[in-house]
Amino acid sequence: MSDVTAADAAALADLVARYALYADERDTARLTGLFTPDGVLVLPDPPRALGPVLTRTGHEEIAAAMTALESLTMTFHALAGQVVDPGPEPGTATGAVACVAHHLSERADGPSDLVWHLRYADTYRRLDGAWRIARREVRIDWIETRPVRRVRGREGEP
Repeated sequence: MSDVTAADAAALADLVARYALYADERDTARLTGLFTPDGVLVLPDPPRALGPVLTRTGHEEIAAAMTALESLTMTFHALAGQVVDPGPEPGTATGAVACVAHHLSERADGPSDLVWHLRYADTYRRLDGAWRIARREVRIDWIETRPVRRVRGREGEP
């Protein structure tokens, strides 16, 4: 087992933050580039299944899964914390990430926020000198729905 240096931990924190940013920006190309070419994303199927049940492998399948975000008005992934441990082989690490993911959509009675309180179970691998996500499993702990008072970009607001 190898050590995770402070530089590795910083790079892995940046990797996780970029995933959240690129998801919110709908930048599928950059988001999928955060995964190894054979990377795996295992998603829940809410509300039926809150645990990881839908497996997507490789950049093409992961990109296709991310198109679900396009139906939403906006998303906001708020990272609440990350813990990183050395992996079983040199150049690997594992991580646990807590996140609150907001999903805004339009309803007949106005905008609504579907909030997922979730955790990512990650496996990272160094590839060509850069850390990438080799596997990410998404587990939703609970879901709530909130009314939204106002959304930037609506009603002529910049």
